[in-house]
Amino acid sequence: MYNGLVHAHSGLRWVVLVLLLAAILNAAKSQSSGRYVKKDKMLNLFAMISLHTQLLIGIALYFINAKGRIDYSEGWMSNYSSRFYGMEHIIGMVLAIVIITIGRSRAEKKLRGTRDKHRKILVNYTVGLLIILASIPWPFSYWQVLGGQWA
Repeated sequence: MYNGLVHAHSGLRWVVLVLLLAAILNAAKSQSSGRYVKKDKMLNLFAMISLHTQLLIGIALYFINAKGRIDYSEGWMSNYSSRFYGMEHIIGMVLAIVIITIGRSRAEKKLRGTRDKHRKILVNYTVGLLIILASIPWPFSYWQVLGGQWA
């Protein structure tokens, strides 16, 4: 079960990134069209649903995985892996998902003008994507594990 969740979490990352990029590009392109149609709503919704699915898988991994069980003894913040998976990754991802969810909700329910809707989606999804990119455990982000030297 653990390996399946890890592969699902890792593979879904690419689906999330593609859907977020598609939603951002669609919002940027559609601002001047003056229309906010079902296609726009569905793309934004699928991007948000994929993020929430990724969050649920991540939460399951946090409680199953040994990396999620952080030893809060003295010095745990100096351990890069414990700090990243136990704090930085989780806080960054949850913050990004909250920003994207609030942005979509406000665009759909509160804003009347289509240009405003597209602008709200563009700004919130872009900010969320930047936070997500900073919080993904990229292979090159492990350089600190080796004492500050690149692998």
